[in-house]
Amino acid sequence: MKSFKKLLFGIVPMMMFALLLSGCGVEGLSALKPMGEGAEIQLRIIIISLVLMLFVLVIVSIIYVYVLMKFRRKDDSIPKQVEGSSTLEMIWTVVPIILLIILAVPTITTTVELAKAKEAKKEEEINVTANLYWWEFEYPNAGVVTGQELVIPVGKRVGINLTSKDVIHSFWVPALSGKTDTNPGLDNEMWLHANEPGTFFGKCAELCGPSHALMDFKVIALEQEDYDKWLEDMKAQQDANTEKLVADNQNLTTGEAVYVESCLSCHGGGKVAPSLTNFGDREKLAGYLENNEEKLKEWIRDPQELKQGALMPGFGEGQISDEELDALVDFLYDQKID
Repeated sequence: MKSFKKLLFGIVPMMMFALLLSGCGVEGLSALKPMGEGAEIQLRIIIISLVLMLFVLVIVSIIYVYVLMKFRRKDDSIPKQVEGSSTLEMIWTVVPIILLIILAVPTITTTVELAKAKEAKKEEEINVTANLYWWEFEYPNAGVVTGQELVIPVGKRVGINLTSKDVIHSFWVPALSGKTDTNPGLDNEMWLHANEPGTFFGKCAELCGPSHALMDFKVIALEQEDYDKWLEDMKAQQDANTEKLVADNQNLTTGEAVYVESCLSCHGGGKVAPSLTNFGDREKLAGYLENNEEKLKEWIRDPQELKQGALMPGFGEGQISDEELDALVDFLYDQKID
């Protein structure tokens, strides 16, 4: 009895603590609070699976308690030996098959529905490329490339093409849909749908290196009118930067000159490193840091300190002076489309 009490007093606090932790989370980062059609479909499968498992657990627990009480040892006599039972064997064969069918049918129909990316791409198409440790988002129909923040229209399925430039990653926006791997040299596809405007957080769901946990991104859902305007403004800003910083390349400010010399070759096209076209509008730096001047300067000086394994080189005072760094930071925060 004493050992049972010790076990009880040990298990109950652990269960209460686990229950407490189950309430923790980040708004916009939960598959149990779906904000899009894909996540709603998947939540239904989760609920069906949970109900079936609880059903099995309850039945097995009842049988276990019943057998434990009815056939508990009463004396030293040998109980009646029972060998084989066609009825029992039929039950524990047929019942699991029925349960599997109940689970398999909605699972298959859900898989087919979530695979309808080609139909979604007729409405809107976005190319997503995973990199160590950031995300590239290309809008091929609009000629726009951006990074770290994926903007989509509300109320429609958006077709997503997925690939990777280096290792295997996994694209996951829990509040909108499930995980889909991004594989180097291969193309996967899926679709996203948001029920209402808002910001939803995404993660890389495949261990990809030392900064895997920091490979965050955001999905921003806008009304169709705002989405169309955002695309137009992004395209105009990209073209203006290209004309001034690349084609003209004259009469540049100090910040612009430093950007052209030290940043443009990677960040200019948004293919080698994230596009900085709307950098001043972003809430996060490097996917997870607060976007402020102090953190930006730390990042430029030593990105490895903040994101181990990042491919961006650091720029010491011998390459960019403090005065030039101040000018560069001012220029980057002027990159806004709002």
